[in-house]
Amino acid sequence: MTNHFSTQAVHAGEERRKPYGALTTPIVQTSTYTFRNTAEILDFMHRHAAGDPNLRDEYGRYSNPTQSAAERKIAALEGREKALLFASGMGAITTTLFALLSSGDHMVLVNDVYRRTREFARRYLPRWGVEITLVPIDDPDALTAAIRPTTRLIFSESPTNPYLRVMDLAQMVEIANQNNVTTAIDSTFATPLNLSPLEYGVDLVLHSATKYLGGHNDLLAGAVVGADEILEEIEEARGVLGGVSNPNEAYLLLRGMKTLDLRVRRQNENGQCVAQFLEKHPAVRRVYYPGLPSHPDHEIARGQMMGFGGVVSFEIDGDMEETGHFIDRLRLPYVGPTLGGVESVVEQPSALFSLERQERLEAGLKDNLVRYALGIEDADDIIADLDQALAGRAA
Repeated sequence: MTNHFSTQAVHAGEERRKPYGALTTPIVQTSTYTFRNTAEILDFMHRHAAGDPNLRDEYGRYSNPTQSAAERKIAALEGREKALLFASGMGAITTTLFALLSSGDHMVLVNDVYRRTREFARRYLPRWGVEITLVPIDDPDALTAAIRPTTRLIFSESPTNPYLRVMDLAQMVEIANQNNVTTAIDSTFATPLNLSPLEYGVDLVLHSATKYLGGHNDLLAGAVVGADEILEEIEEARGVLGGVSNPNEAYLLLRGMKTLDLRVRRQNENGQCVAQFLEKHPAVRRVYYPGLPSHPDHEIARGQMMGFGGVVSFEIDGDMEETGHFIDRLRLPYVGPTLGGVESVVEQPSALFSLERQERLEAGLKDNLVRYALGIEDADDIIADLDQALAGRAA
């Protein structure tokens, strides 16, 4: 079978001949799996001890056939044999960090990562004796200087949220390999279509599958992809901590991933068109989009990414209140804190972060910043809507 991404998105990970002759992978709605007798249990335990990769299912917290199909598809899209599915993107991140870090360890974290990732690292990990150092995404000297003998992990996003900064993956991996440090990238904004971090030698790739992989704003899920020896530790932690997905979510994720190639290509096109329109508009102060030459990481993005994604962040010529009024004048997007779905969604990040201006500024969130997560609507309609909302602000 061909290895083209679009074909993989439709067929990879799923059995050709499914139960009952069904076309789609069925939802296996069960929490436990029975054994015919004690001999079958003992055979299962012996095969488990031997590390049999074709082991049957035992209990829903460890595996499920629908979940396993979704994991195989994600793994195929990232070019690996195995992936792990979680109940949410944060479940994937926190379980991974718990599995890889111990008391006395140190982690380097890029300072522009998702705020909840940063919060978990700074607020909770120190309780277990893990130290954290924050570094800028574009300063390899700071990254090198931050590494200690106890450093176990470098964690970044690419692109980041909400300013869409892009990590130089080859440079990060080179620094990590020189110091025998594991690397992890949250690639939610990029998707497997636009970026392949594992090809650069990154050890782990994480996704909030709630976003582009699901694509329809109707599920919560997270995923981790990487080498088997690292995933074994994370899988064991998942079974203990219990942050597993369920067969219904896995089914929705399987369905969503079949159109991933089509959706993301349209969102890439919309992102580029909208970013170029906004950059020329007199009511817009600045646009953050890796596909623009004005973006600080444009050259890195051009070298690493197939497309630049469906999220455009920008600053309008106004304050907190005026920015809110601009968002309220938009007629096409929904207002909310998500991205990656077929419907466009817009938010004012500072409004959802804190009511205290100083806290917003300390987090790097300007009051006039807008994050527009583009759906698959026609770009001309999106631009016309933006134009009328910006004109209303100017009037």
